[in-house]
This record gives sequence, C-alpha cells and structure tokens, in this order.
Amino acid sequence: MKNPKVLLLFLVFSILTVKLFSQPLTSDQIDALVKRTMKTFDVPGIAVAVVKDGKIIHEKGYGVRSLNTMQKVDEHTLFGIASNSKAFTVMALGILVDEGKLKWDDRVTDYIPEFKLYSPYVTENFTIRDLLTHRSGLGLGAGDLMIWPDSSTFTLKDIIHNLRFLKQASDFRTKYDYDNLMYIVAGEVVARVSGMKWEDFIQKKIMDPLKMTESAPNYNLLKDKSNVIDPHAPVNGKVQVIHRDWKYVADAAGGIYSSVHDMSKWIIMQMNNGKYGDDLSKRLVSEKTHEEMWTPQTIIPVHGETTYNTHFASYGLGWFLSDENGFKVPTHTGGLAGIVTQVTLVPEIKLGIIVFTNQQSGAAFTAITNSIKDSYYGIKKVDRVKQYHDIVMQREASAKKITDKIWSDINTEMQKTKSATDFNLYTGTFTDPWFGDVTVSEKNGKLWFDSKNSPRLTGQMFYYKGNTFIVKWNDRSMDADAYVMFNLDYEGKPDGIKMKPISPLTDFSFDFQDLSFKRTE
Repeated sequence: MKNPKVLLLFLVFSILTVKLFSQPLTSDQIDALVKRTMKTFDVPGIAVAVVKDGKIIHEKGYGVRSLNTMQKVDEHTLFGIASNSKAFTVMALGILVDEGKLKWDDRVTDYIPEFKLYSPYVTENFTIRDLLTHRSGLGLGAGDLMIWPDSSTFTLKDIIHNLRFLKQASDFRTKYDYDNLMYIVAGEVVARVSGMKWEDFIQKKIMDPLKMTESAPNYNLLKDKSNVIDPHAPVNGKVQVIHRDWKYVADAAGGIYSSVHDMSKWIIMQMNNGKYGDDLSKRLVSEKTHEEMWTPQTIIPVHGETTYNTHFASYGLGWFLSDENGFKVPTHTGGLAGIVTQVTLVPEIKLGIIVFTNQQSGAAFTAITNSIKDSYYGIKKVDRVKQYHDIVMQREASAKKITDKIWSDINTEMQKTKSATDFNLYTGTFTDPWFGDVTVSEKNGKLWFDSKNSPRLTGQMFYYKGNTFIVKWNDRSMDADAYVMFNLDYEGKPDGIKMKPISPLTDFSFDFQDLSFKRTE
C-alpha cells in the first residue's frame, strides 16, 4: 500500500523544485515566441491565454483573423475549438450523473434503444463510459466520412443507424482508437435524458453559469460573428482561406466556438474541481464526478523517449491524461479543417495554457504550449519551435516522396500507353452499407468519382497500376487524394471498390479504408 505521507512529500518536493528552477515566460517573451511560431509555421492568426493560480496572467491575440479581411486577432476572437468540445459533453453528462438521472456505467441502449453496433455482445454491454473513452473496438476515426467533409447529407438518425455496419477493428475495451461518432451518441444521451437539445443544455447549464458570454455551442448560434476567424490551409503550396467545414449534427464531438478569454473561465473551473464564482461558492459538478473525468480509463501506450519524462498515458472522460515531470497533466487538442486548438492544464501548480490557431498546423500550438510549460518546469535551452519545425519538414518530405512517386508513375503510364484506358469496364454505381452510393462515370473522356451523400468528394480518377486508380479531389484543401482499387469478379470484371488515402499526412477522419463498395449498377 502506498504511504500517503511519502506521496505528499513527493508532491511538495516537486512543486518546490518547479518554483526553485522555473523562470516563467513573461508576456513579452510569449509575444516573441508566438510571432516566431506564426512565421515559422505560416499561421495567419493565433490567440494565447495563460492562467496561473486562478487568474489570467496573459491573454492576447496575434496576427489576423482572415487573410481575406486582414482584421486583427485579439483575446476575444472566436475560434472553433473542435474536439475540446468533448470535455463539455462529458461535463453535461456529469451534471446529469450528479442529478441522479444516469450513471456512467448505464447501458447506452437503456436511453437509445435503437443503438446497435456490429457485434451483438458489444451492443448489449456498451455503456455511457464506453462512449467517452475511445475503446469501442472501432478503428481510428471509423465512420467519420459521415460528418467530414461537411457536405454530407447524413442525419443523426442515419449516423446512429449506420453504426451497426462499422466492423470491429479490435476487441471491445482492449485498445485505444480515437472516435468521434461515439461522442455524437453521447450528445444524444444528454438530449434524451435531460429533455433539452445538446446545444441548449451546454448553453444553459455550462456556458451561462460560467459567464462564457462570447461562446456558443456551434457557429450558427453565435450571437455576434463580427470577431470570428476564417479557417486557413495550404492549397497548392500557399496558405489561404478555406471552406468553414463542420456538420452541426456532430456538435457534441467538436462544434463549440469560443475565445481564449472565455475558455480561461472554463479551465479555472476545471482546476478548482468543478467550483466557480468569485468566491468559488458554486459548483457545476461534484468533486467526485470531476475526479472521475480525470481518472484514467483507457491506456494509451507510451514508447521510447518522451518530451517530459512521461511514463504513463491514458484517456479519461473527455481528457487525455499523462504524467509530465511528476505532474498529472489533463490536456486535449482539437482539429477542424483550417483550425487547430490545444488546452493544457497542470492542476498541481495551478497552470493552464490555451492556444487557438486559424491554420491546421498542430506543430504551432505544440511549440507554444511546450515552450511555456518548459519555463514552468525549469527546462532551459530547448528550442521547441525549431524542434517541431524539423519534425514537420521531415514528415512533409517523407509524404511528398510518396505522393510525387505516385504522380510520376501515373504520368509515365499515360505516356507509355498513349491510349485511353477502357473506362467502360469501371463505370457504374457502387454502394457501401454505411456510406451509400458513389458513381464512377466517364465525363469528356475522363473517369470521374462522385459521392451521392458527400458531394464535396468529387474528382477525376487517374489510372495508376493494375486495377488501381488515384482519385484527385477537386477541393485541394482536403489533402486527401486516395487509392481506388477495383475488385474483380470471376469473369475479370470490376464488381467492388476498396479505398485508402495515399498520403500518410491525410487526416484520419477521411477513413476511406473503412469503406467496402459493391457494384449495384
């Protein structure tokens, strides 16, 4: 049994060590750090807030909200916080737990009878806790093409129904694989138990009490859109404004818009274990319920050398959890097309860091967050901006080598054959059980791919090798070109399609690998 006195002495020693050796970055130093980061990673706009001992000690915007308008970012500028919304969904469920309206280990089918997964056993035993902990057995991002990109026609009813067609990639509760769709279901549990829409519950039960007056559960519900960023991404090598991509049916997984000023109120409440208000006399959730959110639920393997001597990592309820230099660190990131965010807490030293960006460079927020943490941890002379820039350059070069080779092979094949491929063999309608129909057709002598339920997934197909083509999406901001491999029947005619992304940098939500099409026409 652990000796509580020894643990207390260790904690006191750790905190005293941090105080002795740390030299927290000043606001001027954070300014310089962020400006260098923006230049290095080509990010138009960033907002940063640092909370220490229950008070905001730095909050500021940098750069511009949009390359189209060139209006400035400030601490009140609104960003899509993406998957940082998941902790709000968990908080909503925690409020219902405290009200005695549900338990974490209640079965999902008790509240959503039509909920059904591929395995009857998994369906029968799937709990509210399982919705929140990425241990369903589904693969990484399974089914995300129903919500990403946002042109898809899938409704909440469709998404819940189609879960039954997504096959298990691992055994139930044995492996961590990040999942968005289960948080959509969790949002529906909130709605059915409370009798309120998820967005109304979030607004009235969380945002209003915390006086998050600038925020809203989704973009459309923002009362004032005069200070909102545009998303940006590299398109053909140049960063530019791209489509604001989000499907509102998935708000419980990633729909909230907020500012670093408002999110500071959120993390101050978190670091006070659910208490808020000027004298901390009010509570959103009980201490027991809050503790459950920051209790490891699903193991995430830790391999090799780590940034902060991390030995253990896990997912709690809506939060990633790990040890860093002896401290427990709850954190989460969020990513939408053209927007990425990070929220990091070190509760034992009452430190919170929020970094929002309007360009999809996760390395940028990581460089800023870790540089600030370094200053509190007493870590010196580590250039995080250069470190993560070097990693990005290496990964991009590796991915480019793969994609350049593919397009080179395609061009060589086109010159070698000097004749058009017989497209008639491949044209037709193909259907996947959960994604629906796609058509492969000939248009002006070119083979074309079109999705019925996700119209932005449209593009020309180029012959690659054997029975494999590459589809090049019209929307170049997606960076998600994919293999399209035709399966052959016994007569050698294409009767099915398999797909997967060609670049290792393609966002996992383009889960083409989970599709299995059969020819219907």
